[in-house]
Amino acid sequence: MMWEVGKEDPRRVIHSIKVGLALSLASMLCLLESLSQGIGQNAIWAVMTVVVVLEFTAGATLRKGLNRGVGTLLAGLFALFVECLTADRPTPRAVVMAWTVFVIGAAVTYMRFLPTIKKNYDYGVMIFILTFSLILVSNYRIDDTTRMARDRFYTIVIGCGICLFLSLLIFPTWSGDDLHKSTIAKLEGLAQSVEDKRNPRRIVEGFHRRKLHQSIGFQALNASWEPRYRWKCYKSPWQQYMKFGAALRRFGYTVMALHGCLHTEIKDQCTRLAGEVSEVLVELANSMRNRCHFSPEILSCHLHIALQDLNTALQSEPLILSDSMNRKDSGFSLTASLEANSSPVHESATARPPEQVHGIQKVLRPQRSKLVIASLEFSETLPFAAFASLLVEAVARLDHVIEEAEQLGRMARFKEYRAGDDVAVTLERTKSDFVENHFPPSEAE
Repeated sequence: MMWEVGKEDPRRVIHSIKVGLALSLASMLCLLESLSQGIGQNAIWAVMTVVVVLEFTAGATLRKGLNRGVGTLLAGLFALFVECLTADRPTPRAVVMAWTVFVIGAAVTYMRFLPTIKKNYDYGVMIFILTFSLILVSNYRIDDTTRMARDRFYTIVIGCGICLFLSLLIFPTWSGDDLHKSTIAKLEGLAQSVEDKRNPRRIVEGFHRRKLHQSIGFQALNASWEPRYRWKCYKSPWQQYMKFGAALRRFGYTVMALHGCLHTEIKDQCTRLAGEVSEVLVELANSMRNRCHFSPEILSCHLHIALQDLNTALQSEPLILSDSMNRKDSGFSLTASLEANSSPVHESATARPPEQVHGIQKVLRPQRSKLVIASLEFSETLPFAAFASLLVEAVARLDHVIEEAEQLGRMARFKEYRAGDDVAVTLERTKSDFVENHFPPSEAE
């Protein structure tokens, strides 16, 4: 089991080695006397910083490292400012400190609920509260507050520096690349779900489970913190990746609804259309994997022919439509007869005592149930009308997915498409549950 985890993604082994190396370097501040004399007991903060800051990707490490460093610096400065204000006050120092911790803690905690703060700087605000409270309270009986705050800040900066050095320069793992690969996997997973029409229930269950996972939002957030690391010196267009993921997710909703029509009289036309849509999605995935623009003829004539054949199949169901219309007419006639028969009974019921009226209402209930059943019998045509509407919506959303993919290619500076760059579109089934693991998730709020 442990070997399979590392074999699945060798970067996990590299990350584990980097964490061990970072802990060893940070521990030198405590173990070596020449280094620990200048810092003292605050050297343990470097080890704590390595444990909480060093993440799997460079973007996550950079985000947490900067948040921790800035939060610690601001908290230390603010604690020193409060110390200066309360130095010569006649009010008891303990009362002033307790009141200050209460006001600052409540105000800064309330700021964490702001959307911008919560999304990008929540960890830094939490570190600010922790560091401010620790410095202010622990230094109540210590005279040299400035030195303690300075040493603590230095050790945290050393820990963050070790984490950033190992994360950015030693076999870095970029969140932008993970976001790109995750988007490709979602395209291929959606294409396979369109192709796999024999078990729609498994697709629906996997879609609902994957829909609750919001990994793309965290990947995009971490990618927004990463520097320009490619040879063309451009940042990952993480915002466009989120827009593309949202368009792909909306298309997935329509695909999930269309799976219910695959076992009707028009199954063959549905199968052909699903194959064409799957080829379009796989071609999009291949173009993104090669970082090049897709073919201008991605919406080939085969897809339009499949749409036309399906439209013809929908119009060639006169038997069901005529039967439903006949049932509709019979339903209206039954409605009129029931209303005519029930009206005199209702008039006679108004002149009776309440006990007898209650008994008459019990008798009338089966008649009104027949009325409802008769009025619903002609609704068998609704699945065909709903399917036609979903089909139009699916094609429109597929066009929107292609537009977002083209915009993503321009922002990410993909290579231009050339006629000789055509690739064969294939879709291979994997042994694992690929549909459940790669369905497009919800956009992060």
